[in-house]
Amino acid sequence: MPQTRDNPPLSDPPAAPRTQEASMRQAQDLLFFAYRDFTNAADVILEELGLGRAHHRALHFIGGNPGITVSDLLAILRITKQSLARVLGALIDQGYVVQAPGPIDRRQRLLSLAPKGRLLERRLFERQRERLQAAYDQAGPAAVDGFRTVMRAIMDDTARAYLDRANTGRGD
Repeated sequence: MPQTRDNPPLSDPPAAPRTQEASMRQAQDLLFFAYRDFTNAADVILEELGLGRAHHRALHFIGGNPGITVSDLLAILRITKQSLARVLGALIDQGYVVQAPGPIDRRQRLLSLAPKGRLLERRLFERQRERLQAAYDQAGPAAVDGFRTVMRAIMDDTARAYLDRANTGRGD
């Protein structure tokens, strides 16, 4: 294609200014360390029970979506069926999760937390909530709104749509 004013020659994009790169690296550091410390608050409890982060994620989403199908949970977690089978197997065997057949399609498996699972999910939630609440209190409302905006912008459309549906009934 000939070069014109509307069609400049192809070339490498200009290098990002050093401050932008440093800022992005700092943002990545912040995300990594925040994730590490946020998850560690729950990891201590999970480790005592012989469970891990995958179990926690399953408990979190089953707890927030009683009666969720296995296929919907797979879509949220984006893990393989084999991985989810291991996680659910342990949670069911240890009495944290119960499954029931679907009302129309009996092959469908609907997942809910057993009483023991509700207690554990609440304990994990409270431990992490304490950490978030302290951060929110320190940062203030404007920073919290900015945090939510940035986190949503990092997510893909599917995650944002899930949050929009989930938060409709929560009053957030």
